[in-house]
Amino acid sequence: MTDKTSAAADNTSAAARNAAHDDADAGTRSTSPAAVRAGAHVVVIGGGYAGVMAANRLTRRDDVTVTLVNPRPVFVPRLRLHQLVGGSHDAVVEYRDVLADRVRLVVDGVTRIDAAARTVVLAEGGTLSYDHLIYAVGSASAAPRVPGVAEFSHSVATLEEARRLRSVMDATPASAPLTVVGGGPTGIETAAELAQQGRRVTLVSGGTLGPYLHPRARRTAVKRLAHLGVTVLGASGTEGTEGSKGSEGAEGSQGSQGPEGARVVAVTRDAVHLGDGRTLPSAVTIWTAGFGVPDLAARSGLSTDAAGRLLTDETLTSVDDERIVAAGDSAAPADRSFRMSAYAAGCLGAHAADTVLHRLAGERPEPVDLSFSAMCISLGRGSAVFQLARKDDTALPLYVGGRAGAKLKEMSCEFSVKHLAKEAREPGSHSWPKGAKGARGAEGAKGVGREPSAGADRGELLTAAAVKS
Repeated sequence: MTDKTSAAADNTSAAARNAAHDDADAGTRSTSPAAVRAGAHVVVIGGGYAGVMAANRLTRRDDVTVTLVNPRPVFVPRLRLHQLVGGSHDAVVEYRDVLADRVRLVVDGVTRIDAAARTVVLAEGGTLSYDHLIYAVGSASAAPRVPGVAEFSHSVATLEEARRLRSVMDATPASAPLTVVGGGPTGIETAAELAQQGRRVTLVSGGTLGPYLHPRARRTAVKRLAHLGVTVLGASGTEGTEGSKGSEGAEGSQGSQGPEGARVVAVTRDAVHLGDGRTLPSAVTIWTAGFGVPDLAARSGLSTDAAGRLLTDETLTSVDDERIVAAGDSAAPADRSFRMSAYAAGCLGAHAADTVLHRLAGERPEPVDLSFSAMCISLGRGSAVFQLARKDDTALPLYVGGRAGAKLKEMSCEFSVKHLAKEAREPGSHSWPKGAKGARGAEGAKGVGREPSAGADRGELLTAAAVKS
């Protein structure tokens, strides 16, 4: 355990294993042994959107003790990490602002889950025993498969990586060429954020730019990137935007470069090499092409899918052990596949908690039921695309762009944190649109390998409708 923990954890004493933290450490709270109630002990691994939502919701029962294990003493709103790189947000929130008072925070990592003994082994020594466990370890950068990526590129997937990249950007001349690899939400948002600062940015998309977007919304995104001066290399219809600064509505010159030409085959210290033989000068290369999940479940002998996500049934319960429930990006529910997003993570975290609470009450857990309503991509500080969607997460030909879209994007980011804070104050209050059981969304827009993106709830859709009217 880190030096921020005020007591060592073991598996014999509830007071000890739910270690308190020094009050002076911002983002943690201390809990006296007298405050620990007898009853079931639920350990939540992971303090992101899914883990915090689950931990807060579990406090609906007074006889449940909840411990959240997370390697950082602060909550990271991942939707803001590209802003951290660009210098417009620090991308941290104190846990005291989003975590219920009854939830005890252990600042440590987990190296193994011993399902037979019902314990988790902590990275800095000691164990935590549990009656039920929620597995919400989230996602991070995928293991690089392209030569040179690990050595010569930077990621935006975690707080630490984004901070390192921010330091690199601060030391890099404004005129130096930058390359962002990956045409999903993270790549688009990072490229736009940096280009708005006047930097020379090339965005390499090996396939369709913004694959989730409806073609109409995609054209708006391409025009905005052109306005910012981003050179887009990728699928047909997106190249040739370099030097097209002007009105946002200007088409810019369009090329016909196919995805093979924009496929990155190697990264070196000062260049990115493409499949068609081109070499792009690149003082800083930012890799956003794909996300993966930690291998904790696999290392613990639990059943996972090919990507390493914990295999569960339709209630989010592990196929190996009904005392283990998964939530967020690291869950692979049977016959369902949800787009990696803060919105989905929060909803799945709430459902995971409900599954545990049903079992504690001797009730049958319900299948997960989650429908989507929108997703949004920022295009710098003054513009965004807020893409409306069907319940099955396929894009509608309706979207909100420009400044109105940027306002909705900002609201979406704010709501993703406010929902957690409200659940901390009023456990059980979080609700979400349903009606899409087992539905699958647009091809290529879901699952591991795609970066987390912002979602939207019913309130945001009402706001969108008001803006459009």
